[in-house]
Amino acid sequence: MNWMIAGPEIFYFAASLWFLLLTFTAQPKPAQNGGRRREYLTAIFLASLGILVCLASVHAQGWLFTRGFSVDFFSQVFKTLLSLGLFLIVCICGQINDIEDRRHNEFYFLLFTCTLALMLLVSADHLLSIYVSLELSSYSLYILVALRKKRGQGLEAGIKYFLIGSFASAVMLFGMALLYSSAGTAYLPEMAKVLPGMMASPAVVTGLLFTLGGFFFKLAVFPFHFWAPDTYQGASNQVAAYIATASKVAGIAIILRVVASAGQGSTYLVHVLVILSVVSMTLGNLAAMVQKDMKRLLAFSTVAHSGYVLIGILVLDAAGYSATIFYALALLAMKFTAFMVVVELTPDGRNLQIEELAGLHRRSPLMALALLVALFSLAGIPPTIGFTGKFLIFTAAIQKGYVALVIIAMVNVVISLYYYLLVIKAAYLLEPAEALPPLVVSFPKKLLAGLSIAVIVVAGFFPWWLIQIAQAAAQPLMLGR
Repeated sequence: MNWMIAGPEIFYFAASLWFLLLTFTAQPKPAQNGGRRREYLTAIFLASLGILVCLASVHAQGWLFTRGFSVDFFSQVFKTLLSLGLFLIVCICGQINDIEDRRHNEFYFLLFTCTLALMLLVSADHLLSIYVSLELSSYSLYILVALRKKRGQGLEAGIKYFLIGSFASAVMLFGMALLYSSAGTAYLPEMAKVLPGMMASPAVVTGLLFTLGGFFFKLAVFPFHFWAPDTYQGASNQVAAYIATASKVAGIAIILRVVASAGQGSTYLVHVLVILSVVSMTLGNLAAMVQKDMKRLLAFSTVAHSGYVLIGILVLDAAGYSATIFYALALLAMKFTAFMVVVELTPDGRNLQIEELAGLHRRSPLMALALLVALFSLAGIPPTIGFTGKFLIFTAAIQKGYVALVIIAMVNVVISLYYYLLVIKAAYLLEPAEALPPLVVSFPKKLLAGLSIAVIVVAGFFPWWLIQIAQAAAQPLMLGR
């Protein structure tokens, strides 16, 4: 076995181990600002180094653990996105005031461990490796959500997240058992050779749908979405941002790999995915319209966007897969930018109400602009990366004849524009009840906000090189399938 192709996994395992050792050596008393700063700078350094490691191994190919993990351009692109997502989240962790100081090393340990698990997940090519990787990432997130201090809802949200996640895992494990008993193998490439001819079997279709149920939980697809609003609201702002970005990217990757391996030629699977897509889009957008809490609104927005993602997946061809990969990058940029503004506006770690955005354009024009661009992109307004992502997905679906589905999706885009505009109205048109001081934003955060805005807009104007990367990443899904 060539261990060099496992460079990202080895690095993030070592980084996790480092923070685990720090939890044993750190003083139990509350850390002063100097100690908190050292932990933060260490995490920043390791996260940035992780990006370099992933970029260096982006063209690696091979297998690990008796072909239980596949290393190809598809997995390496997603590992790079995950490393970028972790780095961005760590960048906004300079002041984590709603997690106890003595728990910061555990916080970073769990972040790096979850990222390691997600990287294993996107490379998993065996049912057992998929299950273990998914569970490792999920349990890390359960604990991260419950770490929030002085918030009874943090522990409550963590327990709800755990209970729903356990149910989804049980459903997924039952589906995997059905697939294994039907195909006679647990390796996805081997399944791809036999399952397409068995799609008329109720056991195969049921097994595939139940297996996907565990991944739908990760992506917050209906009916596995109930955890999302409560978890987003109950978790600390940085943890909610990580769940909305890196976790969703990995969920998209594993659904793509499983569907590409076992879903070809199944009209039943396509019909179910169409129904789940329509319900997720509609329910997510309608529920978001009445939210007052910013994180709950973004949670229901995530449910709606999972419906758009399913459109690209159910196309079952290279165009749909590449469009979905591009949209995963778009979601990473858009969701992070929105959560970055939430974190900056709530240095004490409280939940941000939409009405608290009043006067933001005067307090911090840059943060108001970042929120504006992120929400316009989430709504699919050109020329943003969100518009390009939706355009690619809708085009791929129309070419396959799903015109009615695209029309429903476009109606949902219009609905989503309503509640995004309500947030923008609060930031630009409403005045606060009392005068508020200017929002003090450090230079690194200003630079980060400027880069986020530039990525969202420039990638909307000039998306071709990203599209080419997405198309290249989709090719391993088609080869040998």
